[in-house]
Amino acid sequence: MSLQSQPQPQGPATPAAATLARSRVPAGLLGVTFVILWSTGFPAARIALDHSAPFTLLVLRFGGAGLILAVLTQLSAAAWPAARTALHSAVVGALSLAVQLGALYLAADRGVNVGLIALVIGTMPIVTALLGLAFFGEAVRPLQWLGFGLGFTGVALAVGERIGPGHGAGPGAYLAVLVGLLAISAGTLYQKRHGSDVDPRSALALQHLAAALLLLPFAVHEGFRSDLSAAFFGTLGWAIGVNSLGAFALFFVLLRRGAVNQVATLFFLMPPVTAMIDYFVLGDALTLYKVAGLAFAALGVWLATRPGGAHTLDRLRCQRLRWQATH
Repeated sequence: MSLQSQPQPQGPATPAAATLARSRVPAGLLGVTFVILWSTGFPAARIALDHSAPFTLLVLRFGGAGLILAVLTQLSAAAWPAARTALHSAVVGALSLAVQLGALYLAADRGVNVGLIALVIGTMPIVTALLGLAFFGEAVRPLQWLGFGLGFTGVALAVGERIGPGHGAGPGAYLAVLVGLLAISAGTLYQKRHGSDVDPRSALALQHLAAALLLLPFAVHEGFRSDLSAAFFGTLGWAIGVNSLGAFALFFVLLRRGAVNQVATLFFLMPPVTAMIDYFVLGDALTLYKVAGLAFAALGVWLATRPGGAHTLDRLRCQRLRWQATH
């Protein structure tokens, strides 16, 4: 797996930006770590939603993470973004956090099958590529499309056995799944274009606090309902520390380093890796379909994130022309 570095916008560099630029940690290792940390959020959410209403859980998660990040920003004397840049971070938080996870948690709470949710969200790399092509003219190489196809095949194999009829889910719940898909796709594109050239600590603090404020009225409507059990606090702590502070920070770094399509392609691995985690943590069956899904998804990610695919084709064309000229 390789995430090709792209030229970054020029501007005043923050200390954290300089550190990231000098970092020698391989992008592939960052990508693998990101996939594992992000995937743990799904079983954690399954457990937490048995003990809390969805918006209550999200407000506590986003608010807790936002406050911790704000304190870290102050203690490390990191730069807070200017007003316009701060607004960009708030928009990213609204799309990628509040709308995406709020819609998906609501859909699951209303009875939409989690396998179907995983399958729909598994199309995120394809939707992101199509949005980038339609609105920004971002090219997608033929090898990337092949990788997208294999990646989605892996997602379908991994979650196909879990797809079934929803329990009491109405049209609005299924619409929420589509809203969540569009939100994470649009948020990823927006962050790469407008929200990556800032200090990650302050930017992530603003993203999480903006998401918490947007979802606060919904949590109030729920009555901040939770059972205050050890399981609830344990999964909430995991969601804050591992998923919000760890996974989203890596997502931020990867977007700074790589092209949007390459980073988005990592989401093909989420359902298969989640199935593996469910097997070890929750005791769910690990079937041949799930193992095959992981293999297909990994192959798709490898193809879609290979650097220099277009240059390779150009070299082959040049070699063919030289051969024709000499024969």
